[in-house]
Amino acid sequence: METLRYEAKYAALEALLFYYGEPMELKRVAKFLGMDEKSAEELLIEFGEVLGRDERRGLLLLRNGNVFQLGTKPPFHKFGEALAQEEFKEELTPAAVETLSIIAYLGPVTRSTIDFIRGVNSSFILRSLLMRGLVTRAPHERKKNVFEYSASFDFLRHMGIESPGALPEYDRYRRILEEFGVTAAAQEESETTQEQPSAESPLTE
Repeated sequence: METLRYEAKYAALEALLFYYGEPMELKRVAKFLGMDEKSAEELLIEFGEVLGRDERRGLLLLRNGNVFQLGTKPPFHKFGEALAQEEFKEELTPAAVETLSIIAYLGPVTRSTIDFIRGVNSSFILRSLLMRGLVTRAPHERKKNVFEYSASFDFLRHMGIESPGALPEYDRYRRILEEFGVTAAAQEESETTQEQPSAESPLTE
């Protein structure tokens, strides 16, 4: 990955956290921005302070140890609630149906794989599907701060089927989606491997 000039990293950080949508570890932030962890942490702290004091911004930076995530400032939580209520009143959008189909046929599946298949960020849609009770999520067995999404029992009951395997042409569509999923998983695994420090690395924990 091309190393960004320092003046571009501030905007890149905001874009990275927005796109990822979920809690992101410091070492991943550093890797994607082409920085060492100390410099990345300093940039994150500065970014959080700017968001906090700038009344023109509706976002804030959440931190839990070495994990960071963009969030909404308290006065603007009402917008999220209003959007969720509106979603409940309306039929599922085509994007929501697409996301739900991927989860139903391929689940349990990570959000990064869903994003890879759809080509766009699916964070808001996933939150909406979770609130509607159509999907469930559980922590990944091996990867910290990563969740896997599956079709819920409410979804199965709504569809009138006993398991995802009873969906129309399940084997065919799962096989097609698995091809994309394998590519996404290989990409994730490659990134994870690259993030692991070597024995000589001063970053070894």
